Amino acid sequence: MKSLVTGIQQVGIGVVNAQEAKHYYKDLFGMDVLVFEDKAEASLMTRYTGNEVHSREAILTLNMQGGGGFELWQFQSRQPAFPFTQPTYGDIGIYGVKMRSCDIDSLAENFPSYAPVTVSPHGQRSSWMKDINGNNFQVVEYHQKFKTTRHCVGGVLGVVIGVSDMERSVAFYKDLLDLQEVVFDVTGTFDDIPTISNEQYRRVLLHKTFTPCGAFSKLLGDVEIELVQCLDREPSKIYANRYWGDCGFIHVCFDVTDMDALKQKATASAQPFTVDSADSFSMGTSAGRFAYIEDPDGTLIELVETHKVPILKKLNWYFDLKKRKKNTPLPDWMIGMMSLSKVK
Repeated sequence: MKSLVTGIQQVGIGVVNAQEAKHYYKDLFGMDVLVFEDKAEASLMTRYTGNEVHSREAILTLNMQGGGGFELWQFQSRQPAFPFTQPTYGDIGIYGVKMRSCDIDSLAENFPSYAPVTVSPHGQRSSWMKDINGNNFQVVEYHQKFKTTRHCVGGVLGVVIGVSDMERSVAFYKDLLDLQEVVFDVTGTFDDIPTISNEQYRRVLLHKTFTPCGAFSKLLGDVEIELVQCLDREPSKIYANRYWGDCGFIHVCFDVTDMDALKQKATASAQPFTVDSADSFSMGTSAGRFAYIEDPDGTLIELVETHKVPILKKLNWYFDLKKRKKNTPLPDWMIGMMSLSKVK
């Protein structure tokens, strides 16, 4: 069976000021390619915004080293809320975002806020840091890249998600999102996590290796989802009593090749879509069909089947993927042309 999910397209980050955030993440993580900027009403997301339609600004940026991008999401019609308390490792929801780095040893030279480099249970070197809003990022040593850039950090490799029932969550991510490879499944206390307590955790790292299926699969590359279950305390829900779109990691978005087939698979697995645009939905000069599902703890997973992506807006150049019949990667030079649109 062909892969219906090709990679992580982006992680949604709720922010107070999207325009300031796009420049901040350009400097911090090299997210300097602008895919779209859009202001509109989030009319399909009322299930997660208090049953009210709220206006928002959304900005999608990428790093051409490869990996997923950031969708910066700002409420325009209400003041976005920060977490009532800072999320703790193991809390339910997206705790942290894994970023790629081909040169992790240069992090301390360029970013003094990074923690010392540690080693994971499978020998992967990484370093944790917080951004100015308290969001957690784990930069991991990962030598896969699409294009060489000047920045020592690339795009999104994956996320760290707190769960309440590991067996149920592993089944969800393996079966529905095709993350079949279990890199490690370990229980204990750990030196490579951002906590000073001696709490016991169960950690399972799921991996999906790049396959040449999907127009942007070579850019998005491999995927890692680390699931964490706290065994010594009752974890809090990171988005308890807050809206989708409030400050923090609001979703992880996967690039989809066939939304209809994935919807049938999700329904058959008793994990139906909770939101479905059903047809092409415009985001500025980009367009696609998007949907949402919830993992067993309610963490939001966005799914996007891309239909149109701009290359150079001022010349009205864009990829029209609906007219493209084959489901193979776009040529490198075509994907590289996206870098003509820069964050300014």
